[in-house]
Amino acid sequence: MTFEDIVGQSDVKERLNKELAQNRVAHAIMLCGPEGCGALPLAISYAQMLLGDGIMAEKLQHPDLHFAFPIYNKSSKATYCDDFIKEWIEICLTNPYFGMEEWMNACGAINQQLLIYEKESDAIYKKLSLKSSQGGYKVLVMWLPEKMNATCANKLLKLLEEPPAKTVFILVSQQPDKVLPTIRSRCQMIECHQLTTKDVEQTLVSKYNILEAEAHRLAKSCAGNMMAALRAIQDDSEAKMFFELFVNLMRLSYARRVKEMKQWSETVAALGRERQKAFLRYCQNMIRENFIYNFNKHEELNYMNESEANFAVKFAPFINENNVIGIMDELSTAQRDIEQNANPKIVFFDFSLKMIVLIKNR
Repeated sequence: MTFEDIVGQSDVKERLNKELAQNRVAHAIMLCGPEGCGALPLAISYAQMLLGDGIMAEKLQHPDLHFAFPIYNKSSKATYCDDFIKEWIEICLTNPYFGMEEWMNACGAINQQLLIYEKESDAIYKKLSLKSSQGGYKVLVMWLPEKMNATCANKLLKLLEEPPAKTVFILVSQQPDKVLPTIRSRCQMIECHQLTTKDVEQTLVSKYNILEAEAHRLAKSCAGNMMAALRAIQDDSEAKMFFELFVNLMRLSYARRVKEMKQWSETVAALGRERQKAFLRYCQNMIRENFIYNFNKHEELNYMNESEANFAVKFAPFINENNVIGIMDELSTAQRDIEQNANPKIVFFDFSLKMIVLIKNR
């Protein structure tokens, strides 16, 4: 993987190239940006550049290249990232723009909370304290340092304060504000911006052979998230399912059919937490699109597909200045509760009941 393979982020590429050429490589950097912006492929590509050309680096099997990422405990014994390294390398090579949803599927996590555990910091310390096998840099790429537990974070901090010789830490964060402040202060912070619609559209056409009209629609709807665009291509059935669930909820709420709403909440609760969060993001997007539809029905401001747009013709008037903020607030609250492992049946039933009042507030 090279910088040329990465969508957009020209300013970040230029900066990293310049620092490497001038031999001003920082011992610790944190690439910060939202899911799908390309921060992880940038980190991997930069690590390969530091380690030099070669088949081992290309295949992510270089002895001086190390990874840390969120995992779950497979058994009562301590589990390390190396226990998942085969799955990690495979997904990095085949789809480096992946998000947590894709990683959970790849590593076999089902309704698991993924973390970087305390024991991982001990493994990292042992790896990095060894002499470089090739005489050059040793590189650690850590994906989502915000997933470290407190003990692990404090141990990593000590490594960052007194790094082994010729060791480079590349951290990739989607929520840098949740990373230990003292860790952030010891890293060179580099912002990876959300991709432009044009960047995503061109990539879909040139690399994935998507027709220009469809690529244009997908690029606009994914809001700069390359992974979201790829998800839309790969899993159209899930988008249809989310649309049907959304429409069903709105109709049941309007009709105040509480018994069926309870059944609806049980259906959503059975999806698993990552898909529940994805569904809530979908609902937020649909509420936004329908609110905008009231003011401007032109294509350039609306990113809905044909089925969604047809539904909006009659539904959009129910989303207005009197209730749009309340609905979005309730969706945000539901998403927060799901992320904090609240009972999904209660979360979604409570949300559906609140929609009875909000949807009538015209």
